[in-house]
Amino acid sequence: MWNTCPGLFKSVFRDNQVFHVEHETHFAQKSEPLTGMCIAFEVRIALCCEWLWNPPTIKMGRVIAVANQKGGVGKTTTAINLAASFAAAEVNTLLIDCDPQSNASSGLGFVKDPERVSTYHLLMGAAEADEALQTTELEQLWLIPSHKNLIGANLELVEAERREFRLRDALAAVRERFQFVVLDCPPALDLLTLNALVAADTVLIPMQGEYFALEGISELLDTIERIRAGLNPELAIEGVVLTMFDDRTNLAQQVMGELKKFFGEKLCATCVPRNIRLAEAPSHGKAALVYDPRSKGAESYIRLAKEIIGHYGPAELGVQAPGEQPAAEMDKSA
Repeated sequence: MWNTCPGLFKSVFRDNQVFHVEHETHFAQKSEPLTGMCIAFEVRIALCCEWLWNPPTIKMGRVIAVANQKGGVGKTTTAINLAASFAAAEVNTLLIDCDPQSNASSGLGFVKDPERVSTYHLLMGAAEADEALQTTELEQLWLIPSHKNLIGANLELVEAERREFRLRDALAAVRERFQFVVLDCPPALDLLTLNALVAADTVLIPMQGEYFALEGISELLDTIERIRAGLNPELAIEGVVLTMFDDRTNLAQQVMGELKKFFGEKLCATCVPRNIRLAEAPSHGKAALVYDPRSKGAESYIRLAKEIIGHYGPAELGVQAPGEQPAAEMDKSA
């Protein structure tokens, strides 16, 4: 398997590290730094070696809102692990917790702290985005945490000017510092989700492979169309990703078939399986690829991150396609 990637070992084993994590960053215990060999094996980096070690250069951060008004479909799990997979690929990534439940924050190991600058302060204009940035275990992943006070923003912003644009305005100062910005939205089509969708370039919709999960999708799509019409005409659907997927059941296969008919190419090829490690990781305050890189859940989110990068052609991202000869060299050879 490794012979298909001749430059992989040279790329991976940089000073006995991988992912450019800070020197001797301790993923599991501070007394035991993981070696490059261990991590390279556990992440099974051969799944996407060409992309992970040759990340695209994106001049301004693409903002992806992970949204679905139905609860329990894996929005926060997707937001955390997608952002972590981007960061592990040496792509500067910002995860913003827009949910008053603060699960994305606690899922990365941040305990509740009322004194900490949060998304609430950004929406209320009480702080700048720079003040809210928090570093995480992954060197190239930052977090803007949430707080339970954020639920009050739905009422406090009702009479405020540019209430739908508060998050977009707050991100303007830091957006160019990140190649991807991932927004974890609450399970409701409220003012918080509206702010996220107005600030976003695209929407990623996690869905369960069950019929109940299909019922609310029309409401979300209607909201997206309304936002396009009046607030954010550039908003597009990044894709629909099936989560907690069990391909052994006929029901799951039927739901996938219906989604393919409706969404076509917008249905992500990657499905996230039911995986106990994905469920356990947040209780340890870690992303799945840090908690257990060998898990099927961690691997699926690495594939999903690779697939999303693939939505943008090399020309659009300003990178050379694998195997493509640079234009300057083509001129010389001619």
